[in-house]
Amino acid sequence: MNCSAEKASRKWPDGAFRRAAAAMVTATAALLCLGMQAGPAQAARGAPGFPWDDLFGVRPQRAHKPVRRSAVPLPKPRPAEAPPATKAPAAAEPAPPAAAAQPPAAPAEAARPGATARPAEAAKPAEPPPPQLSACRQALTEEIAIAPSIPDIHGAGGCGGEDLVRLEAIVLPDKRKVAVKPAAILRCKMASAVADWVRTDIAPLAQSLGGGISNLDNFDSFECRGRNRVVGAQLSEHGRANALDVRAFGLANGKSISLTDRSVPRDLRETVLHSVCARFSTVLGPGSDWYHEDHVHLDLMERRNNYRICQWNVYDPLPRVAPLLPAGRPEEAPPREVAAKSDASKPASSKPDASEADRGKAGEPDAAKSDDGAAPDGAAETKPQPTKKRRQSRRL
Repeated sequence: MNCSAEKASRKWPDGAFRRAAAAMVTATAALLCLGMQAGPAQAARGAPGFPWDDLFGVRPQRAHKPVRRSAVPLPKPRPAEAPPATKAPAAAEPAPPAAAAQPPAAPAEAARPGATARPAEAAKPAEPPPPQLSACRQALTEEIAIAPSIPDIHGAGGCGGEDLVRLEAIVLPDKRKVAVKPAAILRCKMASAVADWVRTDIAPLAQSLGGGISNLDNFDSFECRGRNRVVGAQLSEHGRANALDVRAFGLANGKSISLTDRSVPRDLRETVLHSVCARFSTVLGPGSDWYHEDHVHLDLMERRNNYRICQWNVYDPLPRVAPLLPAGRPEEAPPREVAAKSDASKPASSKPDASEADRGKAGEPDAAKSDDGAAPDGAAETKPQPTKKRRQSRRL
């Protein structure tokens, strides 16, 4: 049996690996020895050593460069004309960095005579410009009506509108004010039309009645609802702030003129009717429906081909005496006793003639009877014979 080292790799497969490992260990040990001997010498000369020198703590640390300190600039001397400085309280907080970065000469410039200080508002952001007024809003000045603008209203179902005003009073050409009670919320165009109507038509008409008009009775203006307050109906012009219900207008002498009162002279009501129908696209009053029997509805609804609706029946005044009462007995009529004696002289008959039968049906007093209800002498009282009605059989 041959056990020599030369032939060991033939019989044992790990023999070659063991020889290679032994050679690597020997080489590593040699390199370490060389590094330990040459490391201090190279470090003294400043030459770089092996890469693993620092791993074993052999390479010394390099010295840092000296720190350069810059000179801090001193503040400028305080000017002689500056006001005396006030001592800040001890508990005051330090100024923020932004304030410290400002140049110290700014207060001195503001303190100089003739220098103007910047206003505090300049630091605030610029506010957006106000919205431009419409042509109607510019024309509806305080010389025509007291109608301040209000914000736009955008409600459910399309209610509301834009360019809205609160019509509080109408200013007449002679500077008198006609109060709107209560104040009406309308679109600017509708408010302008109402003001023009009162100033041009109603004011001269009321001047001849009792010293002029003093107020306008507003029954309803803006209200988010359907037509005639019916649930599910189409949106009314009141919901668009484009309608006004007028019930009456007051006079300076304290009287009130109702536009639907039949006791008001017919000529006056017809004059108002013609004036509103010429200015507004919709006029609804008595006779249009039972919703407008006690007021007049006015609006500026836009329709095709400029179609207008004017439904207001101006009724005649009511009679002083109710027509249902019977008319009084005329003075030239004969006395009742003479008429009864003349009828008694006529021969009695078994059957009454047609005229008597008609009088009996009409409810007039029987000529054969006297005023006290007794039959005269020689006159036989006849009673109507009852009639029998045949029953007709109905086939089901």
